[in-house]
Parts: sequence; C-alpha cells; structure tokens
Amino acid sequence: MQETAGLDRVILDNLVTGIMLVDPGMIVQYANTATEQLLGQSKKRLINQNLRSLITHTTLNLDILDQVLTRGQSFTDSEVTLVVENRPAMVEFSATQVTHNQKRLLLLELKPIDQQKKISQEVHQHAQQQAAKELVRGLAHEIKNPLGGLRGAAQLLEKELPNPELKEFTTIIIEQADRLRNLVDRLLGPQRPAKQHLHNIHSVLEKVRQLVELDLPETIQIERDYDPSIPDFEMDHEQLQQAFLNIVNNAVQALRERNTGSIKLVTRTAHQVNIAGQRYRLAAEIRIIDDGPGIPAELADTLFYPMVTGREGGTGLGLSISQNLINQHKGRIDCASWPGHTEFIIHLPLRK
Repeated sequence: MQETAGLDRVILDNLVTGIMLVDPGMIVQYANTATEQLLGQSKKRLINQNLRSLITHTTLNLDILDQVLTRGQSFTDSEVTLVVENRPAMVEFSATQVTHNQKRLLLLELKPIDQQKKISQEVHQHAQQQAAKELVRGLAHEIKNPLGGLRGAAQLLEKELPNPELKEFTTIIIEQADRLRNLVDRLLGPQRPAKQHLHNIHSVLEKVRQLVELDLPETIQIERDYDPSIPDFEMDHEQLQQAFLNIVNNAVQALRERNTGSIKLVTRTAHQVNIAGQRYRLAAEIRIIDDGPGIPAELADTLFYPMVTGREGGTGLGLSISQNLINQHKGRIDCASWPGHTEFIIHLPLRK
C-alpha cells in the first residue's frame, strides 16, 4: 500500500496539469509540482493557505466551488484567468468533489492553456487586424481624395476674393481640410518599412519618459527597472518612441481619472520567444505597467483594432498604430489586465 501511495505521488508530481486538493473551508491541503510552476508558488506557501486569499484576481466566481461541494456536481470552465501575486495564468479549470478518509474535498485541475491561447489570439488578431486595416485604408483613401480637391478649390477661391476679410472663411476651410488630412494620415499609418539603425532601447524609453513628464501631475509617478545588459539593436527609434508613447499616454489618461498612481517601465531579455510562428533565440522584453482601473473586459479582444476606445473623446488609434509600428520591427505586443493592474508586454527580436 505504501508503494502504491508513493507511486501515486510520483505520478501526480509529474503531471503537466496542476492538481490541488481543497477542504470545505477552502484551505489548500495538497498541490503538485505543476501547480507550483503554474502559480509561481512553492508547496510550502500553497499548503494551508486559503484559496480565496491566495488568488488576487480571477474571472471565475469562486462561490461556484461551494456549490460543487454541497451538490456534488463537477464543474468545468474552458478558459479561466487566475492571478497570484501579479502573476497571471490562463487555465482550463475543473472542480470535482472527492472523499478521502470520510472527508469531503475539492479536487481542482488546472490545465495551462496560455501558450495555445496566445497562438490562437495571435493568428486571429492578425487576420482581424489585416481586415480592419484594409477597411480603414479604403475609407481613408475615399476621404482623402475629395479633401485634396476641397482644399485646392478653397485656395483658388481665396485668390479671387475681392474683400480680404472674407479670406477668414477660406482659411477655416483650408485649416479643417488639413486637420482631416492629418487624421486620415494617422489612420493609414506608416506603411513602408523605415530605415533601421543600431540604437539603444533605453534611450528610446527615456525620451518617452521625458516627454510624458512634461505634463504629468505630481501625484502620478514613473518608475524604471531597466536591464542594462540588453544590447543595441537595429530599429527605427522614432517609430518605437511613438509606439511606446501611445501606450504610456493611455496609462496616464487612465490614472488621471483618479489623479494618482504609478507607471513602471521594465526591460528584460527573453529567451526562445515565438513571434508570428517564428522562434527567436533572444528578444528584448519591454513591459509598461500601470496600477489603474484596468481595461474593461468587453474591450479585451478588440483592444488593438482601429477606432476601439474605452475613453470618452478618444480616437481609438493609439494602440492600433503602436501595434502596426511594433509589427514592422518583427515584434509582438500583448496585454494582461485586471482591476488595479494593466500590463503591455512588447517583444522585439534581437537579431545579429
């Protein structure tokens, strides 16, 4: 029997699925090695902890676990986000009532689906982005062509006006035509690959910080946590500056609503990163983190689409342009958000 029990533990500890046993008081009684890796917590820290206090945030209503215990009906959710100490994990979550030594326990299975979800999201996002881009480009060109004629006609009319005071109105027409043309140019975005040169990613981030701090309330702080070992690599530093600036400005706008908070700029090197189906041995990882209210759940899947915004008066172009600029650098941008935490993760390949 002892050999069998030992074998059971060996099997459980070598599963890729996280296994937890929880008592009716939601106290963790057992966690296997996969659970440790998934949640970034050792067994010593997990066992005897209350599950509710352990999880910072989850998309699952934990009250349903009480129902599993009382009714004995198993429960499965194919996509649950768990956050433990600011470490998010996306899992397929199952809960089953079991009996051990005449005690009712909850058997929780946590199957990680982060990688599959990211690949699926990347493919879906790319397809949707291309479709949206073509639609917006078509609309933009339809608007831009008559704008040129409108502006030209206003300039000709201005020369023929006998009364100089009337030029005020043609000036308004020209100014508004220019404003709309600039908006259309922003919609179209930079489509040609820019000339790239060796540059330092931290000098780009420092420029962004300086620009933002010119108009930043004293109650909002920008913190830096840079990895100085990241080498210079080929980039268009102006394009990346614009990409990061759009993201940081969004964070500032989110924090302005409550007039307090912090934004953290973090850089690290990442190994064996998959971007658009290609594996890169080494990549620069840039994280832009704020402790604002978080991104509304209904915007999560369309966050990088043009014209999608959660802010009144926003154009919804900033993140779409950022994604486009990062894509031109063969990079990838992801987002993780829950109340009190929003994090944009950018990976840029470090190529020789």
